[in-house]
Amino acid sequence: MKFRTVKYIKLWIAIPLVIILIGFGLIAVRGLNLGVDFIGGSVIHVSMDNNYNVNDVRGILNDLGVSADIVSAGQNNQDIIIRLRYMEDQQGIHEEIIGSLQERYELDEEKFSIDFVGPTIGKELVRDAVKSILIASGLILIYIWIRFKLKSGVAAIIALIHDILVMIAVTSIAGIQINSSFIAAILTILGYSINDTIVVFDRVRENSKRLGRKMDMPEIVDLSINQSVIRTLNTSLTTIFSVAALYVLGVESIKDFTLPILAGLIAGSYSSLFIAGPIWAVWDKRSGNQSTAAAK
Repeated sequence: MKFRTVKYIKLWIAIPLVIILIGFGLIAVRGLNLGVDFIGGSVIHVSMDNNYNVNDVRGILNDLGVSADIVSAGQNNQDIIIRLRYMEDQQGIHEEIIGSLQERYELDEEKFSIDFVGPTIGKELVRDAVKSILIASGLILIYIWIRFKLKSGVAAIIALIHDILVMIAVTSIAGIQINSSFIAAILTILGYSINDTIVVFDRVRENSKRLGRKMDMPEIVDLSINQSVIRTLNTSLTTIFSVAALYVLGVESIKDFTLPILAGLIAGSYSSLFIAGPIWAVWDKRSGNQSTAAAK
């Protein structure tokens, strides 16, 4: 089977666009589900003397009408960390949570500690996260511009923007909180996705040198993607299966990280094959250039 990536570029763009529109439509209706790292709140650290079940702790919080992230911590996961977003009467909620846990697990007061995260820290985190993504994207653009052409660099950045938007959309659809681990997931996918894109671009450059006088740019891109698709799928699927297993079998707290990573892996593989190369080819053809993939 041969993929006609350039000919059906509108279809390849439309498929993820539907997911993005649904996700951002939900964001417009109910807003982003921002975590403590971004909007401030509190963190309750509990040193548990007895064995406990995370689902039991979550059930206690649900009975109190409290929504929180619960993370196992400490040696042998003997401690728990409860992350609460800022809310009114925060002190009263802390007392209810601590009282319920003391009654259930017979804990002393000294087993509890509370830290507060202010909204100022959240604003700094957002600013630093955006700055990191912009710097990473800028360096990627410069690298591809030097190694290939400016058009290919812009096409690669468009593909990366696609990956980030899909990750945000899927996170919104799934109702997962966006916290510092989500930023780590984005930066991870930026590196993973651009690696697959460069593999395709390398093949485009090689074929352009060899077949530039016999084929136009869309044909070269199609040929290069068909030559790269097996390699991309093999490497992507092994990673996707591993992350999917971690999502299904891992603890609840790690799912806020693995689901965005899983969505990013799929989006990154998709954009490397069906977004970056076709955009480069269409742009090159419309500008009237041929075989511009060759290295300088």
